[in-house]
Amino acid sequence: MANRKSDFTLPTFDDIFSMQEQRDDAKLSKIRDIPISEIDDFPDHPFKVRDDEDMLQLVESVKERGVITPATVKQKEDGRYELVSGHRRKRACELAGFDTLRCEVVDLSKEEATILMVESNFQRSQILPSEKAFAYKMRLEAMKRQGQRSDLTSSPLATKLAQGRSDMELAEQVGESKDTIRRYIRLTELVPELLEFVDEGRIKMRPAVELSYLDEDCQRDIVDEIDLNDATPSHAQTIKMRKFFEEGKLTTEVISSIMAEDKPNQKEKIVLRGDRVHQLIPKNIPISQTEEYVCKALEHYNKFLRNRAERDSR
Repeated sequence: MANRKSDFTLPTFDDIFSMQEQRDDAKLSKIRDIPISEIDDFPDHPFKVRDDEDMLQLVESVKERGVITPATVKQKEDGRYELVSGHRRKRACELAGFDTLRCEVVDLSKEEATILMVESNFQRSQILPSEKAFAYKMRLEAMKRQGQRSDLTSSPLATKLAQGRSDMELAEQVGESKDTIRRYIRLTELVPELLEFVDEGRIKMRPAVELSYLDEDCQRDIVDEIDLNDATPSHAQTIKMRKFFEEGKLTTEVISSIMAEDKPNQKEKIVLRGDRVHQLIPKNIPISQTEEYVCKALEHYNKFLRNRAERDSR
């Protein structure tokens, strides 16, 4: 037995190199230039593709160097392609006048494609609340279809959570608490007008969550009141509205009465539209430093006005 040779032999360097070369060739064979006209966007894609300054820079980059990182697509039964990752790259190619998009064709199930789509888009520097809301919902629904447990659609304020792999995985991946993810998912129940107010920062998360429990008619009555009075409800007011709604007493008159109540802590509140502010703030300023940047800008402008007033008075 001691003299018996083992049947196991280590692969040679040439063998290893050849196998890696085959893998690389196999991957390259899946990368091709596909006509943009044959590529469909991901169904219900939650992330907006904006023709903003960042897009203009991407267009210039594509014109100069092409698409460096291929988009990811999966082939559909009808022979067309479904875009999983690369919606901004596709738009940039369209604006650049290109007819094709450099893509990697992958074999993914519907659930796997959904998860990859969400993960790839969460690498963006700025994501709207509405985008997070629908992305989280789609991701968890995909996990549920895969047979994993999802417990994030219950009460937004609950603290005791089941230890399902899906909620734990998502919370760890995006760096947010499970309660926060729950609240984002509740936003998908808002009518588009209210959801837009959330994106603009006019309605905060907790009031928005309370409003999400109202039916569509009540939500649209609130939209009318906001447009009429140019004022959004406070958290306390939305709690009161939800209570009346659950009791079957939330009428248009009650909504108007609640919205007319004084809000001492909000009387002097200044609302700045998010899209307008972002246009005036340099791209290298993190969102967390936005308030500090705006305050410093106002200090400098106030100093400028004082100096000008002093010069005029001489």
